[in-house]
Amino acid sequence: MPENKPVIGLSWEPKLPQLSLGTKKSSNEVPGASAVYKPSSELMDGLFVPPNDPKKVNKLLRKQIKDTTGKNWFDMPAPTITPELKRDLQLLKLRGAMDPKRHYKKSGSKSKTLPKYFQVGTVIEPASEYYSGRLTKKERKTTLTEELLSDRKLGEYRKRKVREIEERNRPGGVDKWKNRGPQSRKRAKQRRH
Repeated sequence: MPENKPVIGLSWEPKLPQLSLGTKKSSNEVPGASAVYKPSSELMDGLFVPPNDPKKVNKLLRKQIKDTTGKNWFDMPAPTITPELKRDLQLLKLRGAMDPKRHYKKSGSKSKTLPKYFQVGTVIEPASEYYSGRLTKKERKTTLTEELLSDRKLGEYRKRKVREIEERNRPGGVDKWKNRGPQSRKRAKQRRH
């Protein structure tokens, strides 16, 4: 009588119980196919074997590779953008409008899109700048936005600028009838003709 020798290697295939909840299955749906389990046609001895087609293999490999800048940029990963990070990046793009005394070079991209690859770090000041260039614990904030909003000088500058813009755009009551030299003569001449 021949003995059944066990097959070397794994030969396990997950068996899922068929649940009938009264819903109809569509005809194009493959039974047992999901994100976790592959249909038995794709399993060999219960294990997933990649296809022989090079196009399909390349597609699978592309899905597995992490999104990075590449070897020349030390494989910097693309971070997940949270609302706080998004706000900080927008502030960095508009930094030219924050401080009147500081001028920045125009950014290379005129697009309004945020950068895909970047890193956020913490500046640690040296011991020599303990009194001169150090932020106190009260001045330290978690995000750049909070730090700028808590800055008193920057707040005063913003309020002054908003006031100037509002005064400039305010409709002039009696001012619109003021004599402004040649400009008012031109308008009067145009009204007559």
